[in-house]
Amino acid sequence: MTPPARLAASIDLLDAIAASRRPADAVANEFFRARRYIGATDRRAVSGAAWDALRAPRRLAWWLARAGAEPTPRLCAAAAMLLRQDGNLAALSRAFSGGQYAPGPLETAEHAALATLTGHTRDHPAMPQAVRLELPDWLLPRLTARFGPALEAEATALLSHAALDLRVNLLKTTREAARQALAAEGIEALPTPHSPWGLRVGGRPNVTTGAAFRAGLVEIQDEGSQLVALLADARPGQTVADFCAGAGGKTLALAMTMENRGRLAACDVSAPRLDGAIRRLRRAGVHNAERHLLVAGDKWAKRRAGAFDRVLVDAPCTGTGTWRRNPDARTRLTEQDLEELVVRQAAILDQAAPLVRNGGKLIYATCSLLTEENEAQVSGFLARHPDFAQVPLARAWPLDTPPPRMGGTTDPATDLALALTPARHGTDGFFAAVLERRQGAAGANGGAP
Repeated sequence: MTPPARLAASIDLLDAIAASRRPADAVANEFFRARRYIGATDRRAVSGAAWDALRAPRRLAWWLARAGAEPTPRLCAAAAMLLRQDGNLAALSRAFSGGQYAPGPLETAEHAALATLTGHTRDHPAMPQAVRLELPDWLLPRLTARFGPALEAEATALLSHAALDLRVNLLKTTREAARQALAAEGIEALPTPHSPWGLRVGGRPNVTTGAAFRAGLVEIQDEGSQLVALLADARPGQTVADFCAGAGGKTLALAMTMENRGRLAACDVSAPRLDGAIRRLRRAGVHNAERHLLVAGDKWAKRRAGAFDRVLVDAPCTGTGTWRRNPDARTRLTEQDLEELVVRQAAILDQAAPLVRNGGKLIYATCSLLTEENEAQVSGFLARHPDFAQVPLARAWPLDTPPPRMGGTTDPATDLALALTPARHGTDGFFAAVLERRQGAAGANGGAP
């Protein structure tokens, strides 16, 4: 594809994303499936240009508003290029040539609006802080309270590109052997700094088409997500539930730490998500996992009260910790979404708690950076369930090496739980707390499922 053709395709992709309520990555996957003539190199260029605009929606809209223009996908793509290319409007106009496969020529009003951007970068001293940091206005006070002086660094890190992390499947190989298998495919990977199972890949190779992935030696999983599974400390022979399993990413990691011994239940309210886990479980060589669809009026949880050594609740959340990968999510999130999710998270915790046996552990996790979804949820749960107590991070951590800590925030409670951020740890933003049911507590029968 020529550069103008790539530009036209990126505008088409931005149009498709703007017209859909689904996440941008899902829209992009469908977009490229319908255009198989676009090769791998061109796909990376097209998606890269689209994601470049998606990472700066508020700043691009601010510049275009100053020029009296609407932030259409076409103008946002043009503005993103212009503010990245030192204001070379002539070169931009040539890209909008109207030739074969190229975008149509810039209209007079479009050209005039873009001309006001020449000589500028994406930032401007007059920009409100929330615009400059690409944060919803309503969210800025919450993140300021959360991070204090570190807000600028944390928000800037959320605008960066996320690394491609892999989890080595110890059921089939070792980290070094997996690294060598990837190297044989021309994929350079280095150990992640925190997860003992992680490999970080340079660039954006298509790992899923390689022999190592197809053989189940590695899975794509952010290092932060790996550390949540590590903190669950699921052991061989135990009975474990992944209560919000989705497509099974953490289920696979739990099965690995259990060495395929014991009983592992992958639960979710979505049948398509659970069905999506089947192929992954088979590829990984997992034999001790069963799937269970949670439905209204289901007796499954009641019959298994007090039966589980570990229950992982990776709760549905705002996903603010994953905005490096899902930049469009920040423009879709509303304060009402947060309010509804907080209620839902508390209800899920209350549903999962009876499954935990005396002395067993409930691990609550989110990929959120917000106190309401994290520390506040834990505090509320403990107030409602005095038979549980929080296990401090240092005691819950299963490795000899110390756990990654937050430090430097305005919230001293973070040392009680795992709190990861892109700026401090190079991972997605994750939170995980370990809650232990006290021995002899009422309401748990300690029986077998």
